[in-house]
Amino acid sequence: MWLGFAFGSALLAGLTAVLAKIGVRHTDSTLATAVRTIVVLAAAWLMVFLVGSQGQLATLTTTTVLFLVLSGLATGGSWLCYFRALQLGEVNRVAPVDRSSLVLTVAFAMIFLGETDHLATRLPGLALIGLGTWLMVRRSRSQLAEATDGGWRWLPWAIGSAVFAALTAILGKVGIVGVESNLGTAIRTAVVLVMAWLMVAVTRRGRGQRWRMPRRDLLFIVLSGLATGASWLCYFRALQDGPASLVAPVDKLSIVFTVGFSVWVLHERVTRAAALGLAIIVAGTLLMLL
Repeated sequence: MWLGFAFGSALLAGLTAVLAKIGVRHTDSTLATAVRTIVVLAAAWLMVFLVGSQGQLATLTTTTVLFLVLSGLATGGSWLCYFRALQLGEVNRVAPVDRSSLVLTVAFAMIFLGETDHLATRLPGLALIGLGTWLMVRRSRSQLAEATDGGWRWLPWAIGSAVFAALTAILGKVGIVGVESNLGTAIRTAVVLVMAWLMVAVTRRGRGQRWRMPRRDLLFIVLSGLATGASWLCYFRALQDGPASLVAPVDKLSIVFTVGFSVWVLHERVTRAAALGLAIIVAGTLLMLL
């Protein structure tokens, strides 16, 4: 059952990246993240009331709430970094770096959660994912000369997104023990919402921009939020039933959908090396599932 939820999360996450890329073309990425989180929060709490898990709020322990809040903060950091990277770079290069958070996720799962089974397949799988990521991100000299996405300015933001995403998976795994998955997602999203709007207020980027946000950008930001909300619900439902070191690899297959959508919708070019890198990433991910 958890495998189906994990694949559903991957498909929706792949769609999210492309919708978000369109939505931040003329809108500040921090403001876009904050607006999008409103949609995700609404979707998350709708699911809570649909399944009737709101009654568990009174039974949550201090430790559970603490880890859910920490997971929410990590998620907020990952989102803010990711959408800034999308604004600066191409989707098919940002996504592989973000998805390489799998390496950190598995390492953290082994260290903190004691998930050390099947290392004979998981470690080679991680090596393949690392190689594939490098092939997808690398550029020839001619490509660098023709680049219109600001060179490598997007890379630190993408790396930051990956680090925070790995922390999200581990903290979320601890925080949802004994908690209905939809409720856990909703609590975490509330934390992300507060964090995102605080960032807007601190940077003052939201002042005056909210009224000038193009309707087209707003539409795609909202659609991205809906896709994200559905992806989250699937992902944390999978985490509740399955091991983090296996759920995360399946979720990372969203890169296949992300690259496909970026070529189809955004008309981004994928080199032979990048296509080979994508295939290697998929092979490494599938190897980890054995």
